[in-house]
Amino acid sequence: MAHGEHNAGDVARSLHRGSSLPSLRADGARMKPRPHPVNTRARLYVVLMILALGSSALIVRAVDLQVVRKNFYQEQGDARFLREVPIPVSRGTIFDRNGEPLAVSTPVESIWANPGQVLDQPERLRELATALGMDPAALQQKLEQHKDKEFFYLKRQLNPDNAADIMKLGIAGISSQREYRRYYPSGEVVAHVLGVTNIDDRGQEGLELAFDDWLSGKPGAERVIRDNKGHTVEDVELVREPKPGRDLTLSIDRNIQYLAYRELKSAIIDHHAKSGSMVVLDVATGEILAMVNQPSFNPNSRDNAEPAYRRNRALTDVVEPGSTMKPFTIATALESGKWTPTTPVDTNPGTFLLAGHLIRDVANHGLLDVTGVLTHSSNVGAAKIALTLTNEHMYDVFHRFGFGESTGCGFPGESPGMLPPARSWGVLEKATIAYGYGLNVTTLQLAQAYAALADGGRLRPPTFVKGAQNPDVAVIDPQLAATIVKMLETVVAPGGTALRAAIPNYRVAGKTGTSRQAIAGGYESRYISLFAGIVPASAPRLVGVVVIHDPQGAYFGGTVSAPVFSKVMTGALRLLDVPPDNVQHWYVGGPDTGAPIEAGSKPPDYAPGDTSYEESVP
Repeated sequence: MAHGEHNAGDVARSLHRGSSLPSLRADGARMKPRPHPVNTRARLYVVLMILALGSSALIVRAVDLQVVRKNFYQEQGDARFLREVPIPVSRGTIFDRNGEPLAVSTPVESIWANPGQVLDQPERLRELATALGMDPAALQQKLEQHKDKEFFYLKRQLNPDNAADIMKLGIAGISSQREYRRYYPSGEVVAHVLGVTNIDDRGQEGLELAFDDWLSGKPGAERVIRDNKGHTVEDVELVREPKPGRDLTLSIDRNIQYLAYRELKSAIIDHHAKSGSMVVLDVATGEILAMVNQPSFNPNSRDNAEPAYRRNRALTDVVEPGSTMKPFTIATALESGKWTPTTPVDTNPGTFLLAGHLIRDVANHGLLDVTGVLTHSSNVGAAKIALTLTNEHMYDVFHRFGFGESTGCGFPGESPGMLPPARSWGVLEKATIAYGYGLNVTTLQLAQAYAALADGGRLRPPTFVKGAQNPDVAVIDPQLAATIVKMLETVVAPGGTALRAAIPNYRVAGKTGTSRQAIAGGYESRYISLFAGIVPASAPRLVGVVVIHDPQGAYFGGTVSAPVFSKVMTGALRLLDVPPDNVQHWYVGGPDTGAPIEAGSKPPDYAPGDTSYEESVP
């Protein structure tokens, strides 16, 4: 009883404290307490709150990506997949005056790589190297050296078919790019005039450089999307419209150019000469029909030719012109009024001592007239005539004919030559200048001056562009110019120094020249052979100047350079359909002046033992 009362008291106390009674099973064992009911609403609120916060974070992140830092991420994405690629344009074609192509651009392909991507595929390097024709080790070394770049040329200017074979390998990081390569169909025949372009198709020398802006055009640009292998998957937009280069038509006649090249080269070989140049000008327009030099080079080869071979000697190299300057001395004399073509000049005894210097002729020509001074190329006669003229007048006439300044043809690197100022001339200097020593000229300058004589005393800047505006300027009286041309016809007639310059069926006027090559402190026993001529002399159409350096054996202008003039001009007159002059004289024995005009294929030559082609060389 007491025990039961005690339990009842415990229960009462527990109830008083608010504690829950444990459940009792029927057998009197204590049962586990019942769990609290789940608060579903609270849990739902928590889940919704988490979702709301997550959504807010996504929205904030989206705003950050799409609005706040849009440009940054756009640039990052574009840097990986969007590319601005150039659209190459073809360089303009260069044509000769008859529409024959002299320089053309052909499409080629260049292979480039993303070095990092390619290096990630080491197992394919050997395959790639074989396709490129490279040593695998060398290829890997190049890629390693440029692995920090995304663009590196592996091979440039490949045949498109070869480039396609490389691209078929499907190597990630390898791409191709269209380019253009310059090709010169005439090779070394026109090399010095045209010059060359570099591997990027930009002009480096010659007319390619002079007209680079005209010929090169403006490359375009477009944006494209590329995949991780570098392949274009989408064209996005055209950034810049491509503008192809413009074509250029030159005054050069390819056929005459080839004739001049062939005959000059033949003369260089035959006379074992060091080098040479020839220029052919159209008298009426000043257009350069041909300009050749020897030695030459192949502009289609990327191999570096010797600098001396690449130089356009007709424009860059200067020479002392020797007796080819005598017509301008005579022009000064006739203009002064002190002399006429028939005024006598005593050249006895074939030497002339002046200021301690002995001026010589090749022989004692005795009493000559002014015309005879040209015919026999008398240094003594030219010197005596010059001494009657003022320094200022001689300088003025020479300068009017273009000596001492560039011709204005626009060719890069043209030399202006050298004509000393009149105030520096002593009597000896004036005498030597009268027969072509003490001044320097280029082959083109000499051709320009002779063209002025042929064109009635009107000087034109030579031009390489067909149909270019080329105004002339009067330098001497037309009648005086015609007189000089007529006097020069006797040089190409029997007894003159240039019989080998004669052309069957045409009258030729011209002048030989032979000078020593200058060295520091004097001259050496090496010679320069020159001839400058006008044809037809009765109605001048063409001027040609031939300069040959250091011929061996024979070295006079009448025997070395004059035959080149004859051969080239014979072909040029035929190509240009220039009618023979004085055709009526064919049937009555020919004219009384100038070279014999008779039908035939070979010009007259000197009789055995005839030395009239020789001229004095100081």
